[in-house]
Amino acid sequence: QVHVAESGGGLVQAGGSLTLSCTVSGVTFRTYVIGWFRQAPGKEREFVACISTSRHTTNYADTVKGRFTITRDSARNTVNLQMNSLKIDDTAVYFCAADLDGSDYYLAWTPSDYEDWGQGTQVTVSS
Repeated sequence: QVHVAESGGGLVQAGGSLTLSCTVSGVTFRTYVIGWFRQAPGKEREFVACISTSRHTTNYADTVKGRFTITRDSARNTVNLQMNSLKIDDTAVYFCAADLDGSDYYLAWTPSDYEDWGQGTQVTVSS
């Protein structure tokens, strides 16, 4: 059974940085995609970034491109989301998810493509 868990959320001032981590366990094959999504109160869940586990191909939402970096630590089986230059609009619950049908050449950005989800971690950016 696949298990996804996030950590690293918290409160940070605008302009600051925060790193989120995601651990995925229970997957028996090598290539899939891990994505980060976020959901602010009253809004739909939106794509943030994703990475493939083999070639570490990445994809980013335009709203975070240049500020957020997603990386894969294969030794620790984790995916990190480094968030810099945070804005108040980045405030949301951040979710990590696994797309087991994804590959190095197909990185989905819609929530419905991801089968397994973590519980989420709150990120609050204050002024």
